[in-house]
Amino acid sequence: MKFAERTGLIEPFYVMECAKAADELARSPACDPARGGRPMIYLNIGEPDFTAAPLVQEAAQRCVVDGLTQYTPALGLPELREAISGWYRSRFGVQVPARRIVVTAGASGALQLACLALVDAGDEVLMPDPSYPCNRHFVAAAQGRAVLLPSGPEQRFQLSAAAVQAAWGERSRGVLLASPSNPTGTSIHPDEMRRIAEFVRSRGGVTLVDEIYLGLSFDDTYGQTALALGEDIVTLNSFSKYFSMTGWRLGWMVVPEAMVPVVEKLAQNLYICASAVAQRAALACFEAESLAEFERRRAEFRRRRDYLVPALDGLGLRVPVLPDGAFYAWADCSAHHASSWEFVFDLMQRAQLAITPGRDFGSHGTERYIRLSYASRMGSLEEAVDRLKNVL
Repeated sequence: MKFAERTGLIEPFYVMECAKAADELARSPACDPARGGRPMIYLNIGEPDFTAAPLVQEAAQRCVVDGLTQYTPALGLPELREAISGWYRSRFGVQVPARRIVVTAGASGALQLACLALVDAGDEVLMPDPSYPCNRHFVAAAQGRAVLLPSGPEQRFQLSAAAVQAAWGERSRGVLLASPSNPTGTSIHPDEMRRIAEFVRSRGGVTLVDEIYLGLSFDDTYGQTALALGEDIVTLNSFSKYFSMTGWRLGWMVVPEAMVPVVEKLAQNLYICASAVAQRAALACFEAESLAEFERRRAEFRRRRDYLVPALDGLGLRVPVLPDGAFYAWADCSAHHASSWEFVFDLMQRAQLAITPGRDFGSHGTERYIRLSYASRMGSLEEAVDRLKNVL
């Protein structure tokens, strides 16, 4: 069978390959307490251990019972778009009209729509190295080319305006940023974000910003939306992380008004609409009781960060930049092993601990880094650190 050439441009998602290996080992005697083993601890997947808030669960049940499960408009339920607009106003002090908000089938659906709407064959999109691998693959699926720019700890593992200006060429279409970022948990300083946006605008390009972890910012300096920089900024967001609705596959994007009908046409043809049940349930995310719960969870993630990062530093797994958001620690393992890929599989066998090697996230020194997720409960983090101590 002959497959489309574009499929060869998409690399395997090594995070999931490691996860499969960990799951296989978890079923072995080494992880069976009845046989003297110990359970696998998973710090490899970026999924909150919290599930949907109680009011969201109740809203979903009512939706099913009442039969509110039919198609919605391709742009999303009007009331949900209004609720998201209100959240931007109350949380970030930014006025974002509901008419510019498009509800999507997850943030992945939003990024697919953005790339198909903005990227032509041969266009280049600049992004940092390291960065989330699927972002560059969405560009490739639209027949564009992701250009990864080396971004070290001195740049907070993020792009700078100087780097963007130096790399900009005839085929450059724009930049794709993430703030806070996966895998590093670091954000772009608002002043640097402004400089990047201004330069890209001056070249007629587009600034896309992945903000799916924005709600999980721990530092007011960085916890600001790029939408304050102008109506030409395109942002992507999700109900998966801050709102703890990973499997519901619901996200949104904010786009310039002229882009709305283009995105609507694409959504109508690609997936008709996002899940009706998920959309109606998500309305409950913006109730005061739910927002208070999400803030409690955000404080818990920060508490976990403040435990894990110093513990890793003390074990020679240095975290060069303190994550200011999300729930990841990007740690340098080179003091213990030259290859983070081999180091991860060694820990899997010897410590029954699943973490993620840097291989997925780029090529600029990523072989020396590992990503640990502190989305797991504190007890699991403490046990993981104990196991690391014993092995290292």
